[in-house]
Amino acid sequence: RFIGDIGDSLAREIAYELDGVEARPFALRLKGIDFFGGNKPHTLYAGVEESADLRRLHSIHERICQVLGLNAEPRKFTPHVTLARLKDPDVLDLQRYVASHSLYKSRTFDVARFVLFSSRPSRGGGPYAVEESYQLQAGL
Repeated sequence: RFIGDIGDSLAREIAYELDGVEARPFALRLKGIDFFGGNKPHTLYAGVEESADLRRLHSIHERICQVLGLNAEPRKFTPHVTLARLKDPDVLDLQRYVASHSLYKSRTFDVARFVLFSSRPSRGGGPYAVEESYQLQAGL
C-alpha cells in the first residue's frame, strides 16, 4: 500500500501495527507485462497473478492505515514489479513490446515476508530503503 509523505511519529505507529499482522506465507507468480501512464507512459511493469492471499494482506495494510488516520488509497490495487521507469518512450514501440510479452509468466515463488520501504525524493522514484521486514507466520 502506498502511504506517501508522513511524519516520523505516524511512520513509527504504522511500523508498530504492521508488526502485529498475522498472515500465512503464500505463493505468487508474475504474469504479463504492461505500463502505467496511459498516453504518457512512465513505468513498465510485470503484473502479479491474482492471489486471494495477497489481496487479504493488502486489505489488512489498508485497514491499518485508515485506522491510523490516513485517507483510503484512491487508486485501484495493481500489484506489480516495476521493470523500468520511462522517459518519453515511443508509445507505439512500447505497445508492441507489451503485446509481444503479454503471455509472460514467471515461475511460482514463495512469499514469506513483506517489507516496509521508504523513499527519498529524487527523479524517477526511489531510492528505496528497507525500514522494516515482517515475517509471515506458517501455521496460522
